[in-house]
Amino acid sequence: MNILYKSEPERGRIWAGLLAELAPEANFRQWPDVGEAAEIDYLVAWQPPEDLSAFTGLKALFSVGAGAEQFDYAALPADLPVVRMIEPGLTSGMVEYVTFAVLGLHRDMPRYLQQQQEKKWLAHSALPAAKRRIGMMGVGTLGEAVLQPLVQLGFDCAGWSRTPKHISGVTSFVGEAQLDDFLTRSDILICLLPLTGATEGILNADLFNRLPRGASLVQVGRGKQLNHQHLLNALESGQLAAAVVDVTSPEPLPADHPFWQHPAIWLTPHIASQAQPESALTALLENIRRCERGEPMHGVVERERGY
Repeated sequence: MNILYKSEPERGRIWAGLLAELAPEANFRQWPDVGEAAEIDYLVAWQPPEDLSAFTGLKALFSVGAGAEQFDYAALPADLPVVRMIEPGLTSGMVEYVTFAVLGLHRDMPRYLQQQQEKKWLAHSALPAAKRRIGMMGVGTLGEAVLQPLVQLGFDCAGWSRTPKHISGVTSFVGEAQLDDFLTRSDILICLLPLTGATEGILNADLFNRLPRGASLVQVGRGKQLNHQHLLNALESGQLAAAVVDVTSPEPLPADHPFWQHPAIWLTPHIASQAQPESALTALLENIRRCERGEPMHGVVERERGY
């Protein structure tokens, strides 16, 4: 099998070494060392080459991350399978990050950090977890995994998704018809939605105003879902108390962007969920071997849905 990798060079070097151990039969090439394009069986990339016409033997395009909305599907062969990365490192990282973010917001850490800067020693009342309502927008593989420890910690959890979900300890809300009911009971809103035409810009003033006053946001979905000015306005008015933001558009933010200095925003550089080299490569090889055997691969994108 001939694999072409086109993404971060350092990860490519790590993968090359691991492949020599785990799949010595594989011929691994790292962009721009393509060789004969027609010989490439599998392309692994965040952004593929602009012109794939020379890659006549391509069997699948794999995203190096959990998302695949960055691809221009109109420029891809209609019959080419596009596959998202599904691997344990991505899942565990997201679970850790969101659990940390929710607990930080639940225990009012943004306020206490600001008080520390102001040298204020002032305690505030704390709610028990059972009285804090968590709302998860997007209950796929990652969303379900993230909800499990929050349920175990005793939070009142709900999920909003395109189809009904049956998760112990989680109330399921479905579709646009139940969005209002979901939002009005979400004290901490977590966005883990894929980016589609329907979700672009969804985190806006209209949505924020349907949350309980003083609610908080954890944005770990996609950067284009969040309206920056609307978030700033909601924080200024008190409609939102705080936000943890890991994804933005653009990335990185300009040096003069108000998120950098805002006392109610925790900003991180898209690090919530990061693929681990060995587990990611193992997942990739498993999918390639499934493809070689004619079996369904994990994470194949349904293009009409966008994920």
